[in-house]
Amino acid sequence: MTEKKPWYLSRTIWASIVTIIAGAGGLAGLPVEHVDRVATTDYLLQIVTALSGVAALLGRISATTRLI
Repeated sequence: MTEKKPWYLSRTIWASIVTIIAGAGGLAGLPVEHVDRVATTDYLLQIVTALSGVAALLGRISATTRLI
């Protein structure tokens, strides 16, 4: 495992975030037993991937130096 990737592309990180939020929601009294955590993690990962793509595109469009 020598490849590196940004933290926000890690399924493990997002699954952990969903688990923490679900646990906190349960403590706060919100009904979270019917939440599909795998689907929620995939959904969040798709959002993050789309947003990072938009950020990369906008960054390249607004860049002031050329790529070699």
